[in-house]
Amino acid sequence: MPSSSEDRDRRDDGRPEQARLRDRTGRPLPYGTVGVPVTEEHEPATVEEALALGGALWDEQRYFEAHECLEHVWHAAPAADRDLWQGVIQVAVAGVHLQRDNPAGAIALLERAAERLHPYPPVHRGIEVATVRAACEEAAFLVRHGDPAAVELPRFPATADGAWFTPDPDALHPPAAPTPVPDEPAWRAAPRTRTPRRREA
Repeated sequence: MPSSSEDRDRRDDGRPEQARLRDRTGRPLPYGTVGVPVTEEHEPATVEEALALGGALWDEQRYFEAHECLEHVWHAAPAADRDLWQGVIQVAVAGVHLQRDNPAGAIALLERAAERLHPYPPVHRGIEVATVRAACEEAAFLVRHGDPAAVELPRFPATADGAWFTPDPDALHPPAAPTPVPDEPAWRAAPRTRTPRRREA
């Protein structure tokens, strides 16, 4: 078993890699575990690919993997859409909590997601915002007052035309060219402006 940072498995780029397999809910499995469905590594090249893959994994109830793919969308989003994508991700994470038999965690994430999605119109960027908000509120109620094990999240909340991403907050249609997956969140990479200090007389 790795005992120090020097002993850890590393990717081609030198970053540490977790050698232990994880189950479908993201929990690390004991070394040598076999015969258990495990999470897969996904490395989409574009934000659009990450969004499509995240939606497909969501519909397979692979919420842990879905949330990891959808984080690429959130990280690339302009400030105006940031809460939209974070709210969608929080619903997926609520699904992870339900799969891990953690009803309190699921309720907290469902309520946060509904709150984040509240300011958006009923449909935005191909996401059925009103539908997913109502589903969050219903699921949170059922988890709190019913049988959490019987609660199922709805399918990925995309319209029939599909969810779409744009880095332009004013866009009414998807961009013509795909958006590369960013190395870091857009808001972290954005230049920071510093307010000059006022000199005392």
